[in-house]
Amino acid sequence: MATDTRALTSTGHGSVEHSPLGGLAHDARGGISNPILGMILFICSEVMFFSGLFAAYFSVRASYANWPKISADAGLNEHFNLHAEPFYALGLTIILVISSFTCQMGVSAIRRDDRTGLTRAIGVTLVLGIVFLIGQAYDYATLGFGLSDTPFGTTFYTLTGFHGAHVFGGAVMLSVILYRGLAGQFSSRHHDAVEAVSLYWHFVDVVWIALFSTLYIL
Repeated sequence: MATDTRALTSTGHGSVEHSPLGGLAHDARGGISNPILGMILFICSEVMFFSGLFAAYFSVRASYANWPKISADAGLNEHFNLHAEPFYALGLTIILVISSFTCQMGVSAIRRDDRTGLTRAIGVTLVLGIVFLIGQAYDYATLGFGLSDTPFGTTFYTLTGFHGAHVFGGAVMLSVILYRGLAGQFSSRHHDAVEAVSLYWHFVDVVWIALFSTLYIL
């Protein structure tokens, strides 16, 4: 049945249908929709990418009896022992884990046709993602070693830097979802983009947990 896009239909959650896109239905033939399938394939390629980075890290680590390899500069020695001060990174980890929960809350909200709940949850997720990026930038500024300081510095910044780039990309995706959510372009019948972005954000979260465990605990 056609939808009169000029009408403002109440959803029961304090919001209205602003866009005809919100009335579109999922693929009735079953299976995985194209946006979600595309995101799953993209995440699979990213899993292989990060697997290569982790393999390189452990390969370099296995080459040294003492890890991290300490610089000849005594002033850098105290900064390389990340195991002695994991609490700041643990705080960043908690922020990212919470953001994963709020993102899933947004998915659950739009499945119930709660557009207000979607925009609130995605907005909080976006803010937490930005806080994580700012926290990581501050961490870089205060660590006391750089990209060229020993193999440990190189591998540390390569791993965390690429992850930070992925978080930034996820923040851009969340911004688009938030904009479209505010425009009323999602509903319980049309929210594949929300599901796809949530999968990516969960992936970014899992990768950071693996990074935190590898760099600060193992």
